[in-house]
Amino acid sequence: RAACEEASSGRPAEGTVGAGTGATVAKVLGRDRAIKGGVGTAAMRIGDGTIVGALVATNAVGGVYEPWTGRLIAGPRSADGTMRCAERAVLAPDWAPPQIGAGSNTTIGVVATDASLSGAQASRLAATAHDGLALAVRPAHTAHDGDTLFALATGADAGGVEPTRLDAIAAAAVVCVAEAIARSVLTATALAGTPAAADLGGTQEAGTDGMG
Repeated sequence: RAACEEASSGRPAEGTVGAGTGATVAKVLGRDRAIKGGVGTAAMRIGDGTIVGALVATNAVGGVYEPWTGRLIAGPRSADGTMRCAERAVLAPDWAPPQIGAGSNTTIGVVATDASLSGAQASRLAATAHDGLALAVRPAHTAHDGDTLFALATGADAGGVEPTRLDAIAAAAVVCVAEAIARSVLTATALAGTPAAADLGGTQEAGTDGMG
C-alpha cells in the first residue's frame, strides 16, 4: 500500500535501490565472485503509438551482457578482478554448482503496456518477455534461479488485440526487458564488499564477447 501511495509519473529510481539493494549477478563461481545487480527500467513506443515498458530487479546466477553488442557487463571475477564468461565457466569440465543458497536468486520483473490485452494475451506477453531475459543473462533460467516476469495491460477493453499487433507488443517487451536488465547492472553501485560493474572498467578475459 505504501508503494502505491508513493507512486508518481516520474522515472523510477534504478541501480542499488528497492529490490535491487541486495541483488547480485554472475554467481556461477560462487557468491564471493559476484558483481552487484540492481533495478533497471526501459520503455519504448511502437509504430501504432502503443507504449511498452519493463522494470526488472536482476539477481541472477548467470553473467549479464549488453544484449545488442554482446559486450560482457558483469561476469564472475577472477582473483585479479578480470571478468570471466559465465557460460564458459559452466561448460568447463571441472565446474561444480556453487553453494549460493536455494531460493536466493530470482530475477523478477514486470512488463506493461497501455494496449488492451485479454488475459491469455497478457500471459503470452509475460512468457515471450523471457526472451529478453535470456538475451541479457547468460546462462539464464538455471536450476538455481527463480526467474519470473509478470505482464500488465492498462487498456480499458479486455477483448484483446489482433495477433499481429500482439507480436509487435511482445517484440517490444523483449527489447525492454533486455535493456532494463543491462541498465540494472550498469546503474548499480557497490555494496557490502560486492563491486559494481562500473568499478571494474570492463576488464574481461579474451573472447568473452558474444557466446564466449
